[in-house]
Amino acid sequence: MKKIIILLAIAFTQLSIAQNDLPKSATDIAPLLIGEKAPNTSLKTIDGKSVSFLETLDKKKTILVFYRGGWCPYCNQHLSALAEAEPELIKLGYKIIAISPDSSKSLQETKSKDEINYTLLSDSKNNFSKAFGIAFEAPKNYEKYLLKGSDNVNSSIIPVPSVFILDKEGTILFEYIAPDYKHRLSNELLMAVAKQF
Repeated sequence: MKKIIILLAIAFTQLSIAQNDLPKSATDIAPLLIGEKAPNTSLKTIDGKSVSFLETLDKKKTILVFYRGGWCPYCNQHLSALAEAEPELIKLGYKIIAISPDSSKSLQETKSKDEINYTLLSDSKNNFSKAFGIAFEAPKNYEKYLLKGSDNVNSSIIPVPSVFILDKEGTILFEYIAPDYKHRLSNELLMAVAKQF
């Protein structure tokens, strides 16, 4: 009996360790699903203040975007496209929040460069992207970009570019997850989906 209990304890420990392992690639992630609620993880504002995610929703429907960082040209194009769609999304009752591993300082640079009015939040330690199930081990050649963007906080973790639509309480209504970082959700499709909620 003791032997069985010990074996079960070892198996449970190995299972726990396996569940905490970071996926090795963008195709190995296990994101939260439609109907699940966004985690209330602490993030940093562009001014460096800590804020819990659900507080930032302000009881509004939200377009939540995860991007790799201000160093990524595909991300910058996507952020700029979202800025163009923002006025129409606001009319539909939405707000936009974009989150990356970048530090608050790097977010300020991105906001200025891409002429963004919507909210940018820092997840330098990637706790939020991990809780969302979209974080994975970045390729080694990304290390210098991640270190610079995060002010040396993060060297090896990156989120899969994703767009989630959340209701006023933070429940996921829609998700678009792009393991191929070159493919992003178009404004046309985003608007078509946003009008459904």
